[in-house]
Amino acid sequence: MSTIMDVLIVDDESLARERLVRMISRIKECEVVAEAAGADEAYKEVEACEPDVVLMDISMPGEDGLSAARRIADLQDPPAVVFCTAYDQHAIEAFESQAVGYLLKPVKQEQLEQVLQNARKLNRVQLQALEAIVKADHPNARKHISAKTRRGVELIPMEDVFFFLADQKYVTVYHRGGETLIDDTLKELEMEFEASFMRIHRNSLVSRAYVEGMERAAEGHYTMRLKESEHKPIISRRHVSKIRNLLAKM
Repeated sequence: MSTIMDVLIVDDESLARERLVRMISRIKECEVVAEAAGADEAYKEVEACEPDVVLMDISMPGEDGLSAARRIADLQDPPAVVFCTAYDQHAIEAFESQAVGYLLKPVKQEQLEQVLQNARKLNRVQLQALEAIVKADHPNARKHISAKTRRGVELIPMEDVFFFLADQKYVTVYHRGGETLIDDTLKELEMEFEASFMRIHRNSLVSRAYVEGMERAAEGHYTMRLKESEHKPIISRRHVSKIRNLLAKM
């Protein structure tokens, strides 16, 4: 099933942004979800809208696009970055900044469509890799999560964990015994338990064993319905399609 690719446009020139909006409106299965005129604004929109792709101008007042791309790449679940610029000498630096594409201004419709298609293929490759990982065995993964509490060190069996939720620098594990703050980062947990947990939002990982389904909340977003738990963690828009596909195979 085809999915909509959410795009964020970052350029300090409003006319350039408007032109890209018009061009993307002609591409099926692509939608502009936000615009930004600078690096800081772009970073905020990435966190707020969670786009699949960022079309980023390099030369902007203040922090340039290359630096902004490096910041975005450090996020837990970063979008793909495509640079749009008039200066082709930035190409090598662009790809070193983990960009998946590079467009010279004035951007042409055919080139834009091609680079977005490439970004979509990359996302599909990543999804296939994830599905392969899910089927693999991880014998070295811990059987318990340890947490320092008032009672000393508490061991939480992994089979009792519903989901992990990150809030800035802290991660809370929701389990049969309640809620416990732990020292692990969400990225570390995802790498260790990727066979048994799946990311549904940049701030949460859910145990596959407790997944019952997904449902739309009154506010319009989706939430995950879990067995034996009243908690319903939020599913980000960019993960809805991937999770729907994975649920169909479970």
